[in-house]
Amino acid sequence: MNFRSLDDFWAFYMTQHSKPSTRRWHFVGTLGAILIFIYSLLFNWRFFLLVPISGYGFAWYSHFFVERNVPATFGHPFWSFICDFKMFGLMISGQMDREMKRLGKRPVLQPF
Repeated sequence: MNFRSLDDFWAFYMTQHSKPSTRRWHFVGTLGAILIFIYSLLFNWRFFLLVPISGYGFAWYSHFFVERNVPATFGHPFWSFICDFKMFGLMISGQMDREMKRLGKRPVLQPF
């Protein structure tokens, strides 16, 4: 798929993250990656190796076993990286449900 803009990709990206638990796993992975990154800067640079393992590990788990699709990272790594942080920001600010409604996606109710 070819996308003309980040906004076009964002709409597609959100279809790939339709389940709340998928987004929660992404949140955990992104938060873990941020914390490990900070720790590695402050204390031990060898922990840098764990940053992508945390960030992508939780996200890919959610795609394969929760959402049951292929991670968008495989086809569009740069835009996926940006959208991961956009989604993280929307979740931390409590705006994710509103964004899903804006995009015309009804939140799927399910347990974590």
